[in-house]
Amino acid sequence: MWNKQKLSLFNGALFKKVTQLIENYIERGVLIAGERLPSERNLAKDLHVNRSTIVHALDILTERGILVRKQGCGTFVNEQKWGLQAYSTINWRLPANFYHHRQNVYHQKVTQVRHQMDHICDLANGDLPTNMIPKLILPNITSHEMVAYEKKSDMLQLGLPSLKQQIAHYMKKQFAMVVDTEQILITSGTQQSLFLITQGLLKPGDAIGIESPSYFYSLPLFQAAGLRLYGIECDEEGITLESLQKVTLERQIKWLFLNPIFQNPIGCVMSNQRKKQVLAFCRKQCIGIVEDDAYSGLAFDEKTNILPIKKFDVSNQVVYLGSLSKYIGRNIRIGWMIAPSEIIEKLANIRHHIDSGLSILPQLLAEEYLSHHYQTHQKWLRQQLQNKANQLMDWLDDYFNGDVIYRVPTGGFHLYAHLPVNNAAQELTILNQLLSKHIIVSQGTDFGDNVGSIRLSYGHFEKNLL
Repeated sequence: MWNKQKLSLFNGALFKKVTQLIENYIERGVLIAGERLPSERNLAKDLHVNRSTIVHALDILTERGILVRKQGCGTFVNEQKWGLQAYSTINWRLPANFYHHRQNVYHQKVTQVRHQMDHICDLANGDLPTNMIPKLILPNITSHEMVAYEKKSDMLQLGLPSLKQQIAHYMKKQFAMVVDTEQILITSGTQQSLFLITQGLLKPGDAIGIESPSYFYSLPLFQAAGLRLYGIECDEEGITLESLQKVTLERQIKWLFLNPIFQNPIGCVMSNQRKKQVLAFCRKQCIGIVEDDAYSGLAFDEKTNILPIKKFDVSNQVVYLGSLSKYIGRNIRIGWMIAPSEIIEKLANIRHHIDSGLSILPQLLAEEYLSHHYQTHQKWLRQQLQNKANQLMDWLDDYFNGDVIYRVPTGGFHLYAHLPVNNAAQELTILNQLLSKHIIVSQGTDFGDNVGSIRLSYGHFEKNLL
């Protein structure tokens, strides 16, 4: 495993070859998350290089967060990816540590269950169940008109003007916000919006803050862009000012990525006061905010505060991301970004050079939904999801005899629970027991949390499958 011949497979100076060898072993699963590396002395001996070469290579990997050095214990493969810096996206090389989830025993078993079983209760599926997706009918449009739209794609880089008008109307109806259509960019969903932001507003090595835990943690695109992730602790109202201040003192945070309404995975809703405090602090520190609003139309109680942070933004420091994937399904990939027009145009140009724009068909379907369906459908959807959430809580209380702790959902898709366990082995035992009943959940570690936490997407809860 550790011999001089292995280094010949790589290029560059000796310390670079050692660095690439270790990364290669992690990517291939030869070294797994949490595994201890041989001592510096033994590595130098086995690879026939100076010890200083080994120290240099390990220092680089430790600085990027791929390895962790523990005083008096040795050097280990990092089990987390907080703070990890990957290479730039020029060669699209994913960071070595990103691959450690491939060795997760539970994930492997989940894949087998999904392939082998027809009837499963997949509470790890964060998408809208097919039976809750509205039936949309395209407006009366001919194929020739569709082709004409496509021919004008260069003129429609920012999106279909009629859809942008509908989004502006939606924002006014939902949040009493007046949005200029020149500040709206239509995207193929939140993932594309985030990708464009990483390419246009950030550079490799930049530090970004996210909620801890957060679904942002599970996305590979941040590490693919060479960004460092730092977690901001949350309470029942979202990120705390104390944690935000602490992290920004220790790290030069450039942007803050937030999911403040029915946060994924923990489901918390940020109060208006907290939103204003976070906004004021970030303005003082010159930190931009990217706000992902995927669930605000799914509040179980109409009194729930669903106003976005963007509502209070008077300095154009918030980039707002909206999406319809949680309402009309992930296959109709339509979202939107609201930001200053100069940023919108810059990001639209980046996208144009990558994929030459958007398809017209999903934009027309999204326009149809916002024009004629969203109010009645979202009302029905809220009722269905609340019923599912109540059924799930009843089952949890019964199955775990009241020993599982969870936050009662007030909207959105997810219930976040804490199992009565103290270590990974105990957690795996419970997860295997659930798998034996064909029940799949998401582990909290997928979102950067500690062992013992699970996320359950109650839209897919079916009592008759248990």
